[in-house]
Amino acid sequence: MPPTIAVVLFTRVLSQSPPPAPPPAQVGSGHQGGFQHGVSLLHGWVPQVAMFLAVFFLVVAIARFTRRWWLLWVPACVAISAGVTWVAWAYMNDEGLASDPAPVLLWVCIGMIAAAVGLVVVGWQDGAWWQRVAAVLAVPLALVNALIVLDQWVGYYPTVQSAWAAATAESLSHQTGLASLSGLRNTDVGSGRIVPVDIPESGSHFKHRREYVYLPPAWFAGPKPPALPVVMMIGGEFNTPADWVRSGQIMPRVDDFVKRNDGQAPVLVFVDSGGSFNNDTECVNGTRGDAADHLTDDVPDYMKSTFGVSADPARWAAVGWSMGGTCAVDLAVMHPELLHTFVDIAGDLGPTAGNREQTIRRLYGGDSDAWAQFDPQTVMAKHGPYSDMVGVFDDLTPPQRQGGQGGNHSFRPNQPAAEDDSVGLGGHDGVFDTGELGAANTLCEDGRRVGIECTVNTTQGGHTWQFASSAFTSTLPWLTARLGLSVPNQS
Repeated sequence: MPPTIAVVLFTRVLSQSPPPAPPPAQVGSGHQGGFQHGVSLLHGWVPQVAMFLAVFFLVVAIARFTRRWWLLWVPACVAISAGVTWVAWAYMNDEGLASDPAPVLLWVCIGMIAAAVGLVVVGWQDGAWWQRVAAVLAVPLALVNALIVLDQWVGYYPTVQSAWAAATAESLSHQTGLASLSGLRNTDVGSGRIVPVDIPESGSHFKHRREYVYLPPAWFAGPKPPALPVVMMIGGEFNTPADWVRSGQIMPRVDDFVKRNDGQAPVLVFVDSGGSFNNDTECVNGTRGDAADHLTDDVPDYMKSTFGVSADPARWAAVGWSMGGTCAVDLAVMHPELLHTFVDIAGDLGPTAGNREQTIRRLYGGDSDAWAQFDPQTVMAKHGPYSDMVGVFDDLTPPQRQGGQGGNHSFRPNQPAAEDDSVGLGGHDGVFDTGELGAANTLCEDGRRVGIECTVNTTQGGHTWQFASSAFTSTLPWLTARLGLSVPNQS
């Protein structure tokens, strides 16, 4: 009887599950999805099986037939579940961990984890052996199910393979060792190489993880490296330096561009802005580490001395997504002597760790002067006119919006995508967060007042890695030309 009850309840839950995730934001003509390689974690049978198993074992564990059980322990488990869910919701809101509201299903799944743990504790004494086994199994299954729903929301790991590669620290595609580069000099390497690097903490003393450098085929041509331009690639709040490659999966698009451009492309350096996965530095110098000094001192010095890249700030750019987009703006306006170009993909108005008071306390130890030093609006106003500074803001727009606002925007609607290109929910719960678009408008307007040439592009989509990847790869031709390299004919 318990399995029968479980199947019935699962059918009801599945009928309330979210529809297949929407297609990614397709930015620019001819741009395709590209997240279909491998077994999807964002749609298809894996999320459905995970949901089924979590609900099935939870129902089997709870199916007891005593009055005491239903009058005392079941309500206790429900109360624990509701309490844990509320605490998780309140913590996420207080910390400002997400721009878009989390889907309701995620909170349901968190409640299921708490309920499963409660069943193990309170139901161990009066349950049959198979119910005890079901209760124990329900805990990890509920956890896995919640992680998959979370992944559907943010699109962090598009496939099982990408999640496994990250968990096992598997080598990236195109990866080769630093020592092997000399043997590839003056050869046709085809698609370029990604090199893991341990950048010395010479100027910052910021404890960071291994970072990565992408060298296009043009870097290997000739007897010595040409002085190529550089793009600093910065990920989101919860990140690893490899995220643009593993989660964003940008390399197939980069390869395609390089192939059409005779091997010409900027050098990409995938930097570490956090030092650890859950350390949100917002790329500032503060209580969570001197991340800004690492990005402005350690990284440029190392790139110039090791890879012979250009030292001209007109040939340096920063590209960031989410928190990284905020970093890209901040780095540019604070350090025009380092770079003259930035691309902000769905960033905030400034470094943020909650509201302003919380941000000052959490990032700067309560020092409001330090906050002002890293606030891009304050920095721009204090700096005055900039010379040859150009930026692009690529942000989300509500699905019902049919175009940009005023004359500051261009609107780029979704292009058709195959079913396998489906991506994460990205907060698609009926509530759209407009903070990022408002931030882009404000920063661009303030920037124009001090001589920064900027554009705000808006695209339908979710706050996911897939949106970030689409925005970056559609911007790559413009970015390459802006940094002084030729680009293929787009006609």
